[in-house]
Amino acid sequence: MLGRAVEKYIRMSPRKMRFMMDPIRRHTVAEALNVLALTSKRACKPLAKAIASAFANARQQDPTLVEDQVVISKLTADGGPMWKRHRAAAFGRATKILKRTVHVTVELDRRNGHAITAQPDAPAGREPQSPTQKAPRTKPRRAAQRGKTTGAKRPAARRTTTKKATA
Repeated sequence: MLGRAVEKYIRMSPRKMRFMMDPIRRHTVAEALNVLALTSKRACKPLAKAIASAFANARQQDPTLVEDQVVISKLTADGGPMWKRHRAAAFGRATKILKRTVHVTVELDRRNGHAITAQPDAPAGREPQSPTQKAPRTKPRRAAQRGKTTGAKRPAARRTTTKKATA
């Protein structure tokens, strides 16, 4: 890890921030900043600020670094504290409004360095797969679990009514 930066308490939901993080993961700092500059989303500005801060922190260690030599090795958006508000609702009630915040963490590594792994953001314990290889099924299909074939349908329920004799 060359540089690291954490932006905290950004007034945006983590889901919206992650939407902008996906296209720039494992790209160079220069490419990421270009993508963010050309995208018109509110999440781009604080994300670009965090990446620039991480790069500035990396340049403190090695002043000869160039933006094309450094890649984003880890990029996370963790939920921060929520502001709780209330809004008037029908029949004299109130509904809760959660104004979310996000903490953004950026870590940088060298482009051709030994510290970069194949997929740094992959979940622990899972091996990366090639796009052509299918993952093995771990669970049987739902129809097979019930002991039925996939194309079989249940028979329609019959109505059982008894007619009373009228006297």
